[in-house]
Amino acid sequence: MLGIEKWLEDNKIPLGELGETFFDFLIDNFSGVFDVLTEVFSFLINTVIDGLLFIPAVVLITAISGLGYYLQRSKGLTAFVFLALLLIVNMGYWEETIETLALVISATVVCVLIGVPIGVAAAHRPWLFTILRPVLDLMQTIPTFVYLIPMLTLFGLGAVPGLVATIIFAIAAPIRLTQLGISSVPKSLIEAGESFGATKSQILWKVELPHAMPTIRAGVTQCIMLSLSMVVIAALVGADGLGKPVVRALNQLKIDVGIEAGLSIVIVAVILDRLCKQRNAPEGL
Repeated sequence: MLGIEKWLEDNKIPLGELGETFFDFLIDNFSGVFDVLTEVFSFLINTVIDGLLFIPAVVLITAISGLGYYLQRSKGLTAFVFLALLLIVNMGYWEETIETLALVISATVVCVLIGVPIGVAAAHRPWLFTILRPVLDLMQTIPTFVYLIPMLTLFGLGAVPGLVATIIFAIAAPIRLTQLGISSVPKSLIEAGESFGATKSQILWKVELPHAMPTIRAGVTQCIMLSLSMVVIAALVGADGLGKPVVRALNQLKIDVGIEAGLSIVIVAVILDRLCKQRNAPEGL
């Protein structure tokens, strides 16, 4: 047995070297493309941050609370959102919260724009989903820290590698749930649309997507929460937001900073989850 282990070690498959060669090839031949992507993603994130920070905190908090009431019709939720966001301002983490929201919003928008069409295509083409399934499984099971190494190499320090890693980590949710929602549409509904002479695009927009919307919405909600879970990890490569004070508290053993920044992340997570969930009849959180 020891001889076999020694032979295996001596005849190591150079997977790491092959991966490094591949990324060196990308950098040498497509550095201009990655520079353009860096500029585009940086502009997207900075635009969202500047737009949200331009609005006074109390005004934005009131607007978010009003949005909560509009979406859920819950006075309890509205009061919770208002008071919880005021608590974040009181702790001094409002700007970091906005930076975190910008990262989450940007990642979610990109994931939805890419993931939903892919999910629709996969639902209509089973062979495509057969190909995508192992890729999606791999994307969701690889430790998130592994994404940061190639992203840091391709995009450098800053928010962009964190954003790209977040997109790769979170995009599987809208793809899977969109595919599930479209595939779950009863054939009788599709046949009824066809009997009235509806085209394929009309069936998609007027039959399949409306019926699958609750499932697609669940995929978007899951995408938001997965994006938020990357906040602290993205801070390790220079992304701003609530992850930075958490990393700083970890490095300097500052318990008070860790508690306040961690509580702010929890508040943002709870608010986003409650705002995105399906509305229930009874009031409450």
